[in-house]
Amino acid sequence: MQKSFIKQLQTAITSTGNLIDRGTGTVTLALSVSDHRHRAQVTFIRHNSFKRTWDEVERHLATTPQDSWVRIESVQCLQRLPRAQFEKQLAATIRMNYWRYGVSFDPELKTALLEMEINGQAMFQPSKKHVIGRNRSGSWVDYTRVKPYLIKRSGELPVDIEQTAYVWTFTTAGIFTDGTQIYQLSTKEDCNKGLRVMRDPKSEIAHAIDVGETFLINQMKPNGKFVYGYYPAKQLILSKYNTVRHFSSLYALLEAIQFTGRTEDYQKVKRAIEWGLKEATVEHEGKIFIDDNGELKLGGQALLMLTLSKYQSVTGDPTFMPVLKKVFKGVPAFIQKDGKLVHVLNPDLSLKSAYRIIYYEGEVVFGLTRLYELTEDPEVLAQIKQILDYMVAHNYGKYHDHWISYAINESLHVFPNNRDYMALGLKNAFDHLKFMEDRETTYPTLLELLDAAVKMTDLVRDSGNEDLLEPYNLVRLRQAWKYRAEYEITSGSFLPEIAMYLYNPAKFIGGFYARHDNFRTRIDDCEHFLSGLINYYDYTYRQY
Repeated sequence: MQKSFIKQLQTAITSTGNLIDRGTGTVTLALSVSDHRHRAQVTFIRHNSFKRTWDEVERHLATTPQDSWVRIESVQCLQRLPRAQFEKQLAATIRMNYWRYGVSFDPELKTALLEMEINGQAMFQPSKKHVIGRNRSGSWVDYTRVKPYLIKRSGELPVDIEQTAYVWTFTTAGIFTDGTQIYQLSTKEDCNKGLRVMRDPKSEIAHAIDVGETFLINQMKPNGKFVYGYYPAKQLILSKYNTVRHFSSLYALLEAIQFTGRTEDYQKVKRAIEWGLKEATVEHEGKIFIDDNGELKLGGQALLMLTLSKYQSVTGDPTFMPVLKKVFKGVPAFIQKDGKLVHVLNPDLSLKSAYRIIYYEGEVVFGLTRLYELTEDPEVLAQIKQILDYMVAHNYGKYHDHWISYAINESLHVFPNNRDYMALGLKNAFDHLKFMEDRETTYPTLLELLDAAVKMTDLVRDSGNEDLLEPYNLVRLRQAWKYRAEYEITSGSFLPEIAMYLYNPAKFIGGFYARHDNFRTRIDDCEHFLSGLINYYDYTYRQY
């Protein structure tokens, strides 16, 4: 690295403060370096003065290529715990992968591990009783992962890490650089801990969308099928495939291509649509359905209409209009005489499951509305109204679903003065506001819900129905909207400072993850993050 740049790094790390451990009179810096292709090499450097410690860091950086990903962190708040107490704290951690401290098995930090070294390789495992969600993880140290890693990193271990009487935990404060920019890392005790402090939301969100489109298009195989997803901390590729999510991911990809302007990718999307139609749909008496492992789902009907309508609207290519019409003809198969929607049919169109998940109702209205906007077919309009009226009559606002939010917002372009639909959409959003404010994990569908809700409140205002907004706090809604958008970026996207601790880090840049599920990334995770961020950016920053 350039000497002048190394000097900037020195200034940046000293500005974090509290570099000296007054309890031991030492300064410990953890240096992590990745060449983008390989997992970060981590070195703990510890001396009795900052100058000596930094001199050693500087020697490492002098031979480090300028474009490397580099984290420099000072070890702070070192605390010795009896082993039993440490194990109890670890087991009590809520959610898998939410242990957020460094750990050492000796006081001199010769066996120290950073939090992301631990989580990036699943060194702490949840109990078999743990289920994904907000509950006690029962986590324990998997020494079969820890020992080989430490031996490879540092050589012979000075202690038997499984038998020490004490374990030392610590926090860090630090910086990250990609060789051009230097970022402060957050020290707040939340999901953003150890990740960059956002300085320019507009450009950083735009960049996340740009690399997100690249990541998602790169998951597409030559035949149009996606690599469905990964558990990167475990180096596993997901083998199951959900064909409904295949099409919903293509919808988000079409939105992303619109955003980036990389129109050459439309041809790849068309190939993926063709793959899906060939491999995952069936025709029954002139009606087309997605066949997802022997199930015909209302959600499949919805996403197929939504994706094919989006494709035609952004490309002008009418290739799939005959298919669209046949998909629309299949919607009544899911509607009972009383107007109730059923969710899953067998291939012979007999009922398999009356209810599967609340998403489907909102999805189908959203898909139908986009189809109507493309065709202005009165039969489609009548179908939309029938379903929306049923949702109003049965208080669907109580479900707080992002697809319902999408559906109502879109339907107000078609029924601009329907107060019943407005009231349903407002209840769907505002009655869920506290949950959206307090949710500690990333949750991209909450951002999608807020995107549509904010747009909907503006449509209500523009229509002259502002009295419907009087019970609600619009300022609070917009504050939650901004908060969720920025939170999803910093704590849910594979920024380099977190990806660098995974295998083949560059592979995951642009992807989005669920920390609480082994940093899982799937095409539908990317779908929801991208749609939420694109709609937020367009409505916030584009001056029409």
